[in-house]
Amino acid sequence: MNRRLFLYAGAAVAVAAAAGGYAYRERNRASAVPDVAPPAAGDPVAALRTLPLPDLDGNSHTLAEWQGRPMVVNFWATWCAPCVKEMPELQALHEKHAGIQFVGIGVDKAENMREFLQKVPVSYPLLVMGGGAIDTLRTLGNPAGGLPFTLVFDANGRISRKILGQIQMDDLDRTLAGLST
Repeated sequence: MNRRLFLYAGAAVAVAAAAGGYAYRERNRASAVPDVAPPAAGDPVAALRTLPLPDLDGNSHTLAEWQGRPMVVNFWATWCAPCVKEMPELQALHEKHAGIQFVGIGVDKAENMREFLQKVPVSYPLLVMGGGAIDTLRTLGNPAGGLPFTLVFDANGRISRKILGQIQMDDLDRTLAGLST
């Protein structure tokens, strides 16, 4: 009898913890930056390129500012463990490939991203998209809207690579070396 009661109590605690975690994530997602609308129908890459996004200081930028050179755009969040793990690797690749523009787009709140930078410094631009980024990811070929999601653009603005999940540093390094030539 006591064993059954213990099992029921354990299950109830697990359900309560899961519900609490979900509520916490949803509350933080909802209170993130005002969600940016997903790119308009048509060419989602062109729409992303011209979509104004705030940086961590609130200044608006578009990816078009860096047009004409190869670019790595990494969608990430501070609550995403693989995203956090790959940030130092992306920073190292940014330092190694000076001719390639790196941009991080946060699916998060600017406040969380600023706190993250205190622990893991990143010198390339970070823009904030908030929860609206998930719909954008889907239009760009990531049907699950999973993170991290990295796009590699050639100098003409065409996607040359899509990486869903954590990058493999040596693999991305080879891709970037091919764009630099």
